[in-house]
Amino acid sequence: MDIGSAILIIGCAALIAAFLLLVIGLVYSELMNSHIPPGVENTGKLHALHCLFVGMAIVGRILHRLGFCHQVTFIRWFVTWFLTHINPPPPGLRITDRIFSAVPVRIYEPATACNGLKRGLVYFHGGGWVLGSIDSVDEVCRYIALKSSTTVVSVGYRLAPEHTYPSQLDDCEAATCHFLSVAMEDFGIDPERVAVGGDSTGANLAAALSLRLAKQNNGHLLLLFAQVLVYPVLQMADFNLPSYQQNHAVPILYRARVPFYFLQYLNGDPSLGQDLLDGYHVPNELKPRYMTWLSPSNLPRECLSRGYVEQPEALYDGGLYHALKDGLEHEVSPLLAEDDVIVKAPPTFILTCEYDVVRDDGILFRKRLLDLNKDVTWKHMTSGFHGMINFYNQGWLSFPAATDVLDHVVDFLITL
Repeated sequence: MDIGSAILIIGCAALIAAFLLLVIGLVYSELMNSHIPPGVENTGKLHALHCLFVGMAIVGRILHRLGFCHQVTFIRWFVTWFLTHINPPPPGLRITDRIFSAVPVRIYEPATACNGLKRGLVYFHGGGWVLGSIDSVDEVCRYIALKSSTTVVSVGYRLAPEHTYPSQLDDCEAATCHFLSVAMEDFGIDPERVAVGGDSTGANLAAALSLRLAKQNNGHLLLLFAQVLVYPVLQMADFNLPSYQQNHAVPILYRARVPFYFLQYLNGDPSLGQDLLDGYHVPNELKPRYMTWLSPSNLPRECLSRGYVEQPEALYDGGLYHALKDGLEHEVSPLLAEDDVIVKAPPTFILTCEYDVVRDDGILFRKRLLDLNKDVTWKHMTSGFHGMINFYNQGWLSFPAATDVLDHVVDFLITL
């Protein structure tokens, strides 16, 4: 080997070592800012999972700044190739990929005998409107379909930042309405027994779609029979609720990360994140109304047991509001809908997790529905964290409590 080749190899090795040291240092710094309460199930595994996701995000950020690829693109690639595994269909379940009104869907049809027409569930995956796919919730949909004898339609809606609001909601509406129109003829499903559901931002889309369809109903469109909301993200007005304060550094969703996803969804500009956290986007004339719905006094006393500090009233930035005002409308923030809109919501299942920044969104939405005499089923995972449903049957990444979450969903669907 000549001297030039040796120098080149040593130089490359040094660059790789420097890159790894940089990543390790940044991961360590991020981990020092995290806090996993002892009440979380499998704290050691969650620490390991957090390390993996932080490292993935940091490598993506470095590649983005070097101009190789967008951070989101790298994360999607990593999740697809290293964290998503599609197993052969289990006995008793027929799985097919279709296109409903230009939207890709995956249909899970259980083979169990049924007297009369069957029930259906249209499912929207989570991922901050930015990540996630039909594949990422494949095991979730299989479990729900088999255990509840429900035909599940998983929707592959377009993602941000390439496609911003309302593209995702429009895709969910198109696929759902198509399914309702062919449910009986093609699948033997009663179109009046079709629910929508999802986890995280998928639950946001489900709640928003339920309100959109109910609001525009003219007597000819079938209404949704129920909605299933698993740790839903439901409002963009207040990021200082007790759950945001108590769980601000609990993986896998930090308080500071939530505005990033809202901004990607609305306009693709993450630079406004801190202003959003501080509440500068909320007009003064809307604050009293929002406080009526979002006041911590509306929460059970247990939700305040780990502490809460009331924040000073934020200054209002009119320019910020006009840039993000869609985020305060009910199609992005269903929790902020007027009573005459929320009263049209179908029977609702809500699941919340104690160690989740958006815990209070679901609990406050439940109260609004109950105040309007709507039918609500609520389950609370006392050791749960945001995103846990995606770790069902994922090998070493699996969390046993994810099965409990799915069983609660199944129990609700069986009652429909």
